[in-house]
Amino acid sequence: MPTWIEVCRVDDIPRLGARQVRRADGDVLALFRNAEDEVFALLDRCPHKGGPLSQGIVFGRSVACPLHNWTIALDNGRAAAPDEGCARHFPVRVDDGRVYLQRSALGREDAAHEAGGHG
Repeated sequence: MPTWIEVCRVDDIPRLGARQVRRADGDVLALFRNAEDEVFALLDRCPHKGGPLSQGIVFGRSVACPLHNWTIALDNGRAAAPDEGCARHFPVRVDDGRVYLQRSALGREDAAHEAGGHG
């Protein structure tokens, strides 16, 4: 059974924006919040040229990469046609206004986390 670690509150993620969480391996995850307060997690790297998805524009259940405007689905990381590719997606759990990621998503064995924001 996966272990869930609290990483922030939903309100810590700007609506239609993102917040970054650093993994133990140095990679960065982007936590996204849409207009309906749904929260999603992707590796903060566009599958096209590695652009920082956390700096993109969130709309609906997608984010537009800030480099070349690729549309990436927040619920599975897939690029919208005609583009092809996939950003790594991570399961998210929201409970009582708190956002949780699986310990494996953070790539670490402790509960410490580091987060910064983008809006």
